[in-house]
Order: sequence, then C-alpha cells, then structure tokens
Amino acid sequence: MADSTDRKHWSSVAQEWIAWARAPNHDAFWAYRAALRDFIGQGQGDALDLGCGEGRVSRELKSLGYRVTATDAVVELAQAAAEAGSADEYVVADAKALPLKDNRFDLVVSYNLLMDVDDVLAVLTEARRVMRATGRLLISIVHPFADRGRFAGTAADAPFVREGTYFGRQRFEGMEERDGLRMRFAGWSQPLEAYARYLRKAGFVIAALREPLPDTSEGRGHLAKWTRMPLFLWLDARIWQPESD
Repeated sequence: MADSTDRKHWSSVAQEWIAWARAPNHDAFWAYRAALRDFIGQGQGDALDLGCGEGRVSRELKSLGYRVTATDAVVELAQAAAEAGSADEYVVADAKALPLKDNRFDLVVSYNLLMDVDDVLAVLTEARRVMRATGRLLISIVHPFADRGRFAGTAADAPFVREGTYFGRQRFEGMEERDGLRMRFAGWSQPLEAYARYLRKAGFVIAALREPLPDTSEGRGHLAKWTRMPLFLWLDARIWQPESD
C-alpha cells in the first residue's frame, strides 16, 4: 500500500488488514461499494490498481470488465491479492518506481493510497507516466475535513467537533476495533488544496469530484453519521492537454 516508512507500518499490520478488509460487510468500503463502481464505470481497457492491498478494488475492476494489474509495495499484501485471484497481473513495487512501461493504462486507481505515502507528487508523477494520454486517474482519500475532527458520540446526530487546524500536513495514527477485529491505521492528512497542487504539478487536471454517501442498509446503521458530512473524497483526474493554436 505504501512506501518508505509507511511500508514498514503496512507490513506490520498486513494480516490485520487482510482479516479486516475481507470480513463481509465489515468496514466502510462495503457501504460505498456501489457508489464506487458507478464512479469507475464499466470498461474494457487496461487498469492499474495502485497500492492494491489484499485486492478488493482489483476484484471490483475485474468484475467491471477491465484487464487489471495490481501493485503493492508490501509483499504479503500482493501475495494475498494473488491468492484471491484479484487481478490479471501482480507487481511488488514502490508506487514511486513502477517497473511498468510508459503509456500503458487506460485507468489508474489510487484507492486510499495517497494518505500512506511520504511523497505524493512522486507517486502522481509515476501514475502519469504509465497512463495513456486519454486515460483516467481515479483517487479515493479519506476526506481531509473528516481527518481533522471527531464525532462527539456514537448517535447518528452526534455533533462533529473540529480539532486543531484544517490546514497543514499532519501525521495520524489510530486503532479501530469492531466485531472482534482490530486494525491499526497510520498515515498523513493533508487539505484538499495540497492534493490539487500535487495533481497540477504532476500534469493533471481535476475533471470531477465526488463526496459519496454511504448505503446504511443491511446492518450499516453505524455509518449514518456520515450521511451528514463526507467520509471520503473521490477525484477523477485527467492528463492536462494544453490547447493548441
């Protein structure tokens, strides 16, 4: 999922993550799954799942019709993705230095990866290198505002309390426990402006932005509070094509 310091973290929690992510209807992914599939859309081209983890986004891409290459810097996670038949090809590599050809992919998906890397610009620059000129880069991150506060209670109408400042780059570490499973998270939180700046420097423009709502049916009522403010931010970015005279 990550590089450098954060690779060590994800290597240390790889088995926790595999159990956490694969428990049916367990974490927030399942409440946003239908919206994510709609955001990606059906396709027939070559897709890269950048920071694939145990492979669940790769599996969604395959079911949508894409030929999928799954990459991760953590060997255990890439192996888990392969064991589940998540993709068509698997690569263990740092997201900043992919052993992949230029201009290869119609779609690059970075699902909750950019919070886990030290150098966002380097990862985006590498994504641009392996994308075709007409390709799409789809990014999911935890919403920058959601990172800077907490709900003051478990009720659906509990107020959200901002803590500190929204601005600046901040390290986060935390642990979640649910239904007998534990997951330790760590990474970086940055405001939306920072991501927009990185994208522009890497040669992208933002074509679309989504703040998706969760599906709170089927035992997901605990996520109802996220119908009042966004948990995730999704971006659709394209390679900037300067207008010619």
